[in-house]
Amino acid sequence: MFEVIFAIAVFLYFTQIAVFLIGANKRYERLGDDANLPSASVIVAARNEEENILACVRSLDKLEYPEDKLEIIIVDDFSEDATHEIVTDFIKDKPRFKLITPQETLVERPGKANALANGIKRSKGEIILTTDADCEVTPTWAKTLASYYVNEKISFVGGFTAQTRASLFEAMQSLDFIFLLGVASGTMNLGQSLSCIGNNMSFRRKAYDKVGGYEAIPFSVTEDFALVTKIAELPESENIYPVDKNALVRSKACKTVRDIYWQKKRWGTGGLASKFAGYFIMGLGFLTNLLLLVSPFFFSSEVLTIAFFKILSDYLFLHSLHKKLGESFSFGEFLVFEIYYVLYVVMLPFVLAFTPRRIKWKAREYR
Repeated sequence: MFEVIFAIAVFLYFTQIAVFLIGANKRYERLGDDANLPSASVIVAARNEEENILACVRSLDKLEYPEDKLEIIIVDDFSEDATHEIVTDFIKDKPRFKLITPQETLVERPGKANALANGIKRSKGEIILTTDADCEVTPTWAKTLASYYVNEKISFVGGFTAQTRASLFEAMQSLDFIFLLGVASGTMNLGQSLSCIGNNMSFRRKAYDKVGGYEAIPFSVTEDFALVTKIAELPESENIYPVDKNALVRSKACKTVRDIYWQKKRWGTGGLASKFAGYFIMGLGFLTNLLLLVSPFFFSSEVLTIAFFKILSDYLFLHSLHKKLGESFSFGEFLVFEIYYVLYVVMLPFVLAFTPRRIKWKAREYR
């Protein structure tokens, strides 16, 4: 009986992975000339980022974009370290940059959403791009995302984020990021805006204004997902998530298992606001990984074969995404990722159900 249930779950899981790949492989028209690029504003919310902010602004300073069409706004979200001073010193002779602090409480609770809302309110670009202070962007990042806004229907364009890979621990997290964003890309490109990542996304100002901005969105610890969900509900709106290596961003990986715990708990809490399709994907992933986890207790040649196909599905999915993004990974890294992935996918629902609804994020606590 276990073999039958496991086989059905893996068949559905494999089918789902195939659907994700179909969506992720969709191609989109792009503006062919830099002269046709729309005006753009890059917004970066930074809080206590003295270790990371210099690398971030240096990468932003190298952006290839028409000078008169790009502004870069760093929002110092009341940092208690040297973040403000580091940015001030770096941008003093760089007119494309602005450094501001949130002057208004536009969102019901202090935090990143309020910082972003203040930055957007002070910006002028037709397209808004966001990344995080612990990220480094490629020189082609902004113009690549902006080039997908070929008509007024395009309201959101997402990008992929990989992570630093100085160790096996970091490589495991990078594979996880790309896996999850592959799901986000595959579903969004097929008409279901189920996820995104705030450190690499863009949206049209008109769409942002139509939904009322962050100010009109109920508080969420995943403010990026909440905003994209609202934009997707606009009539005649099209959200797209191309797999494009020229729009790749690299972020700092979590340093400890404890940091990963709070990251996953925050993402999982935000995911509770998902649509039915999101719950179906999460539910099937939970069931399939749970069955894989307990499969040694029902060991047989059939169970081993079914488990192999589940693991093969994950490998092929990640291999395809990494190839398109120009990223490499080893089979050893994949095996470590698979163990990590199975464990946290199974554990996360129990964490959300049986621990206090409390999130720690950027030295702030939310309930």
